[in-house]
Amino acid sequence: MRAADADILMVPGWQNSGPDHWQSRWQEKLSTARRVEQDDWEQPVLSHWADRLVSEVNTSTRPVVLVAHSLGVPTVVHAAPRFTPGKVAGAFLVAPPAPAFLASAGSIDPAFAAMPEAPLPFTTVLTVSSNDEFCEHDEAVRLGTLWGAEIAQAGEAGHINGASGHGPWPEGILRFAGFISRL
Repeated sequence: MRAADADILMVPGWQNSGPDHWQSRWQEKLSTARRVEQDDWEQPVLSHWADRLVSEVNTSTRPVVLVAHSLGVPTVVHAAPRFTPGKVAGAFLVAPPAPAFLASAGSIDPAFAAMPEAPLPFTTVLTVSSNDEFCEHDEAVRLGTLWGAEIAQAGEAGHINGASGHGPWPEGILRFAGFISRL
């Protein structure tokens, strides 16, 4: 598949992805990419976030490729059973937060923490960091394995965001290009 043949949906995490974040940069460069906008980026509620994502996926006119970061990852995993079968060609997931972190984060709906553990019904790659402050490496690998994802190692990359030096994230866009070409 080519990027031009898909609706690429950017699914940011808590507080959205700012202009220097790799998701925002990719969205600017990929002509068929758009952000799944949430009503409240500061106090996310799982049912609201999942409903918005389901609506965006199910009304898309082309095959969907999801690109989720941080809290966007559990949003995808929770919403996946409600997607119209066959609509999502693949999911490129990056830096999931640990359920224990989500259960204790005051401004995030704790419902996000009850992470589904069933395999996702579409091709998935999960990029993980060995030193992500929001999820230990082994926990991220465990989750990805449960979801049936290919695990991509990012090394010591922190939370793979602007704060960890991954604004443009050229290695990520190359990995994404390889991923989408296999769909």
